[in-house]
Amino acid sequence: MAQDAGWGGWGGGGWMPPKPGVIPLGPLRLGDIFNGAFSTLGRYGKQLFAVGAALYGGALVVVGVAVAVAYSAVSDHLDRLFELEEGESAASGDVVPVIVAFGAVALAGILAMVIASAVVYAAVPAVLQEAVLGRPTTFSAVWRRAWARTPAVVGTVLLAGLITMVPIALAVAALTGGIIAAVATDGSGGAVALIVVGAVCFLAFVPLALWLGVRLTLAPSAAVFENQGPVASIRRSAQLVRGDWWRICGMTLLAGVISAAASYIIQLPFSLLGVFTGALGGAAFDENTHPAAILTLLGGYLVVGVLGQLVSQLIVAVFPPLVTGLLYVDRRIRTEDLGPVLAEAAAVPPR
Repeated sequence: MAQDAGWGGWGGGGWMPPKPGVIPLGPLRLGDIFNGAFSTLGRYGKQLFAVGAALYGGALVVVGVAVAVAYSAVSDHLDRLFELEEGESAASGDVVPVIVAFGAVALAGILAMVIASAVVYAAVPAVLQEAVLGRPTTFSAVWRRAWARTPAVVGTVLLAGLITMVPIALAVAALTGGIIAAVATDGSGGAVALIVVGAVCFLAFVPLALWLGVRLTLAPSAAVFENQGPVASIRRSAQLVRGDWWRICGMTLLAGVISAAASYIIQLPFSLLGVFTGALGGAAFDENTHPAAILTLLGGYLVVGVLGQLVSQLIVAVFPPLVTGLLYVDRRIRTEDLGPVLAEAAAVPPR
């Protein structure tokens, strides 16, 4: 009997979709996975990119507001720092507020990007739930579903990251410890042996981190598809990946390579525009140019760079989760005979 509990509405239904789903309702091959991901982008890209643009655009606004507030709070300190003569030391009363303001802006930016990425990460499975069945969906429906599951996704990603970081931290500690111990021996014969032991431990822990990362890669999808909490999603991912680690690892890496290449291509014209703008503005500078003018030029360059990063981030944030979401569906089809349940829900004959 196929397991359909917790699938967020996937289970018997009699509504005939206007189009077939983005994947065959059976075990998926490499081509089925990536064709399904690209088909989802083609059919539901408007909803996905609208959610992503709203969130990352909102994060950019948050950063802009934080910058404006921080500048208004420390503008007097900045003016005094810019007015310093050559060789004159800055007063700590001017430096400390600027550093605190910079840290506050950085923290606001990080938090805004984390929340935006989490909602986008939750939106992808929300769209796939309908895309696999060929059902239409709307921006508001995706937004509501994604926002409702965002806390679980954030918890799942953080927990998975902590688990994966343990062997990485041990690897770095082993290598660093070996080097420190070798230095402490003051060049004696055991120094080389200590470094070798540290390097061996490092090489042993890195594959463990990769193994854990792949084992947990389906956890965010489980958090959305099955309404699971972080711990249950971690366990669910480990259960589904069991027996198919190499295949999931290869497809996940391929999705990362494709999204990274697309991101580079998208950012390239923005980078060239920023360099061109900087070259035009820099030609008018000399050694007496006021620091504020230099900051203005750098600000323009950064704005162009941020826009390029924002556009490319939409691809990076959407495509790999699409692939892992379809891998989640494939593993349930293979291990839990979910195909007939999906066929019944989509009102099409089983494969």
